[in-house]
Amino acid sequence: GWREEMVCAMKAQALASGKVADLNIAHRNTDAAGQLEDIRNLIAAGVDAIVVNPSSPDGINPALKEAADAGIVVVAVDMGVSDPSAYVLSNNQEEYAYLGAKWLFEEIGGKGEVVYMRGIAGTSADTDRDTGFHRALAEFPGVKIGHEVFTGWQQDQGKQQILDYIATGIPFDGVWTSGIDNVIVDAFVESEVPLVPIVGADNAGFVGMLTSVEGLVGAAVTNPGSVGGAGVTLAINILEGNAPAARTVLVDPELWENGTDAGRAKL
Repeated sequence: GWREEMVCAMKAQALASGKVADLNIAHRNTDAAGQLEDIRNLIAAGVDAIVVNPSSPDGINPALKEAADAGIVVVAVDMGVSDPSAYVLSNNQEEYAYLGAKWLFEEIGGKGEVVYMRGIAGTSADTDRDTGFHRALAEFPGVKIGHEVFTGWQQDQGKQQILDYIATGIPFDGVWTSGIDNVIVDAFVESEVPLVPIVGADNAGFVGMLTSVEGLVGAAVTNPGSVGGAGVTLAINILEGNAPAARTVLVDPELWENGTDAGRAKL
């Protein structure tokens, strides 16, 4: 999955740098309380820097402040945090959602109903993506949200949610997903219903489907897990006295669609 890709990128970049003597990884599916515990364990271990994919923009702030007070560099990747001592290196999540939603609404002709499959309620990435989605929605008054769910960014959960909605027989014209994408295509195929345009992320499984599944019209918006490796590089640079001028650095996404030669060339 995406988080595993991020962890792999962190390991690879730490090794390639030749400057990381020890990489202590705390990787589990948890909430802010669990991350508070993990960060405090890392503080107790005496690390020099912490790269974290935060579960909440505010919920882990106490531990981030404790880390800063201990002289530890903190870099939040993929999602932002509100603690002023932390650096944030993130894909631009608002633009991520806007690009995919705008493409989807144009693809369905500017009218119809879409299934809106979000991530985890309360996380900064989901909140920012929701802002971007609704920014695009405001430009297409003929498009309505027919069904909205939180997938928890869990493939099994997202797949069951779309299977359940397909089973209702309620018609819809497109699906926007917050990165739970290849299993949505699987659900359509297994249900033996016509495919509708689907937006996902640049996950290998979904990107492969965009070039191989007959009848699938879709678009992938880039949200690379390599941001984890970039976070390691940023932490090293800060430790070496080369901190960026701004504490928040956003990476702009791209959209890869399979409906044109130019789009397919990017897949």
